[in-house]
Amino acid sequence: MAKINTVLNKKNGKKVKPMWRELIETVVSAGIIAFIIITFIGQVTVVKGASMEDTLFNRERLICNKIVYRLTEPKHGDIVIFKPPIDQNHNYIKRVIAVEGDRVKIVDGVVYLNGEKIEEDYITHHSSETMPEITVRENSFFVLGDNRVNSSDSRFWGFVPRKNIIGRASVIFWPINRARIP
Repeated sequence: MAKINTVLNKKNGKKVKPMWRELIETVVSAGIIAFIIITFIGQVTVVKGASMEDTLFNRERLICNKIVYRLTEPKHGDIVIFKPPIDQNHNYIKRVIAVEGDRVKIVDGVVYLNGEKIEEDYITHHSSETMPEITVRENSFFVLGDNRVNSSDSRFWGFVPRKNIIGRASVIFWPINRARIP
């Protein structure tokens, strides 16, 4: 005998939910889990442009770890996804070069951090610009693209406030033949 909310299982006589109800509960549960993951833990990010070449390439897809910076602070060398102070409608992806209190300057394309030249083996597209020494403000970061000749970054629009950082690039997963950890 069937009722609107339950059906008796012929084998053991127990009540079971109708298939449509199981489907709705599954879809709703999956939606809630996806919302939690996207909102609090991670999100898929698509690289747009050439500013991070040869580390990240246009149209690559990666997972942005959004929880890591709830537990720690961004550090030198991290590749971060953030909202730049010039364009709150789009996410940017760059490398953290200097953190709060650091002094940074660029001489003929070479970056100096607190008076010391930093080794940047990830750079293949060098620039030849010079930037006078600046000190990174409190709760801020100085970020640069790895492709210095083709990057809109802190050299042009200043520091990234801590509150604008969304997360850290964790895994590039697409295209599959270039999957890796940056």
